[in-house]
Amino acid sequence: MIAMEVLGIDVGGSGIKGALVNSETGEMLTERYRIPTPESRKPKAMAKVVAEIVKYFNHTGPIGIGFPTVIKHGVCKSEGNLHKKWYGRNVEELFSKYAEQPVVVVNDADAAGYATMNYGIGKGRKGLVVMITIGTGLGSGAFWNGELIPNVELGQIPYKEFEKIELWAADSAREREQLSYEEWGKRFNVFLEFVELIISPDLIILGGGASKDFSEYEACITIETPVIAAELQNHAGIIGAAAAAACLVPKS
Repeated sequence: MIAMEVLGIDVGGSGIKGALVNSETGEMLTERYRIPTPESRKPKAMAKVVAEIVKYFNHTGPIGIGFPTVIKHGVCKSEGNLHKKWYGRNVEELFSKYAEQPVVVVNDADAAGYATMNYGIGKGRKGLVVMITIGTGLGSGAFWNGELIPNVELGQIPYKEFEKIELWAADSAREREQLSYEEWGKRFNVFLEFVELIISPDLIILGGGASKDFSEYEACITIETPVIAAELQNHAGIIGAAAAAACLVPKS
């Protein structure tokens, strides 16, 4: 990887955040700049916010964007927690058009995992490591001996009357239902039980906004797989997206 200054952007259900990142060290070179996600969560409205962040940093050059749903060859394969108009849209083309710069788009949990496995607590970890990002939804990124297995979306598992378990066990459910961390932690542990049953990981790393409060619900986690919090926390999406752009955007 050639060291360069890259703009990383983390698209979330409640906010869109960006910062300049050193692609070699993973160091954030600026403070994070955040704009609330448009209420409509429609493609053009969100693309305008991305363009506003690019303008704020006066950035020219590669941009990496972590996006909160399945991305395959730059195309959105599920609307996730966003608007249905995202489905089938080429996200890379849309964001590149509005940003007027080359853009690489990756799944947000994959981006967070990439940052953690390359610059954070996951560096050098072998076997099957799963990164879970806890926020509006439950994102997941899987790595085998440090290599990304893309689009492992464990938060989409159906559960009881819910179309997907993240509607019941994400941090947004805790906030919406005003649950204590103990009440919510038991729900989150149910989700982790499914993760353990389905893919039997060697390690689970927690990221996203709720990871910084891990001590509040750690006692609720009863699975056998070791579970730890990522020290990069909610900066990991920005850092990982920037690193992905540095690797994938052709250099002139």
